Amino acid sequence: MTAENPPAALRSAWVATLAAAAILMVTMGARQSLGLFVSPLNSSTGLGITTISFALAVGQLMWGAIQPVAGAVADRYGPGKVLVAGLVVLSIGTALTPFMTSGFGLVVALGVLAAVGAGAGSFSVLIGAAARRLTEDRRGKAAGIINAGGSLGQFVFAPISQALIQTLGWMGAMWSLALITLGALPLARVVSPPGHVHLHAAGGSSPWEALRHAMRDRSYLLLHAGFFTCGFHIAFLVTHLPGEVNLCGLPPTVASWSLALIGLANIVGSLIAGSSTARFRSKYILAVMYGSRALLIGWHLMAPKTEWTFYVFAVALGLTWLATVPPTAAIVGKLFGIRYLATLFGLTLLSHQIGGFLGAYLGGIALAQSGNYQWMWYADMTLAAAAAVVNLPINEARIVEPVPVAT
Repeated sequence: MTAENPPAALRSAWVATLAAAAILMVTMGARQSLGLFVSPLNSSTGLGITTISFALAVGQLMWGAIQPVAGAVADRYGPGKVLVAGLVVLSIGTALTPFMTSGFGLVVALGVLAAVGAGAGSFSVLIGAAARRLTEDRRGKAAGIINAGGSLGQFVFAPISQALIQTLGWMGAMWSLALITLGALPLARVVSPPGHVHLHAAGGSSPWEALRHAMRDRSYLLLHAGFFTCGFHIAFLVTHLPGEVNLCGLPPTVASWSLALIGLANIVGSLIAGSSTARFRSKYILAVMYGSRALLIGWHLMAPKTEWTFYVFAVALGLTWLATVPPTAAIVGKLFGIRYLATLFGLTLLSHQIGGFLGAYLGGIALAQSGNYQWMWYADMTLAAAAAVVNLPINEARIVEPVPVAT
């Protein structure tokens, strides 16, 4: 915030935060509804579930791979141009998908172009931009608001995408999503700060020096290990939950509303998680979230597979779905400062998406070879329990309560 007019700067920062949330609503909403296209795309092209799952898995990996690169560019030149480029590339990849009739073409359109575009307009750049405008005590709340925008996107886009598929066909739905993506372009200017921001660089004078410093930090590596599991979990579910619903003999609308409920519940979860980072150590917040997922998956496996089981599972899961992002970003900021937060958190997101690649791809292999997802559920539950444990040794400073000042 500027020294000349702190209240005006604070208002501008929160407006930029809301604009960042709106951009994430579009980029995440488009990504998180892709599982609804798997079945109609397979029926139309005959490419097979494994091939389509591989394309989406590549997309998970590319979405993560672009995060540190986009973050480094945004740290150096500002987030505005990065966001514009991301939205345009996402739109191009989505629009080209209906023209792809081979596995390679699908990988290029969905796995590379759409994923890279969505990644450039995602967490690392958006949270990094907001963090530069706010004091430390407000950054967790801002990250929660931005994250809630992505969850709102999932809630909004899942039923809209399903309705578009039923009305216009999957091709028309893809082209519609491409147009919607372009509608977010004016928001990029709001997010970008006016002028270049010079901040102290903890752990290095360049993004690459900061990365080398961070990769020698045990706590940073433990954070990566836990976030890897988060990516595995989310990518498996967002890609294959519609298939699980189909295996249970339930209509496709159960899948679309389950994905929507996950997004709706995560709005609440993200806001709570963002606010909680100012009161509790983030590593404990993450441990509780991952542990709760392991218990929830166990319940889901034992429960009768009715539509209400899926809805309850979706709401409970949604409370922690992407609510892991604010405490994870908060730990990165505490460990290394915010000068290269977009870069360093971007690398953490890459580990998330390596897990995402495996979750999406192995889910397709499991279905093709065994006809169900049973062993994937067991793997998911085991990894969630492990993630709860590995976060505990992270060397995070205690929360210091503000001391009242006598007047």
